[in-house]
Amino acid sequence: MEVTLHEKVTVSDWDPARYINSKEDVVAYLEAALEENDPDFLLSVFGDIARSKGMTKVAKEMNLDRKGLYRALSPDGNPSFKTIFKLIDILGLQVCLKQKSIA
Repeated sequence: MEVTLHEKVTVSDWDPARYINSKEDVVAYLEAALEENDPDFLLSVFGDIARSKGMTKVAKEMNLDRKGLYRALSPDGNPSFKTIFKLIDILGLQVCLKQKSIA
């Protein structure tokens, strides 16, 4: 959707999936999302990343249909750990935990 205001400024929807072009981008985006400590935001980020790779392709690799993957990663979705870990694996990543630094 594109909106023109006073015929001087053009604004369009911003889609983060268009700017995720490398594995480094994926890692940086996920690390930033994890720092927010917001599960809903993290789920949204996984959705952005999946869209950047192509939902149909990712869904096929996960043995899901495209609609099912969209539904799982939607704001109302409630994907299982199994689904998220499978997505992480398909992205060529692994989960690592570390102790919080105490300030």
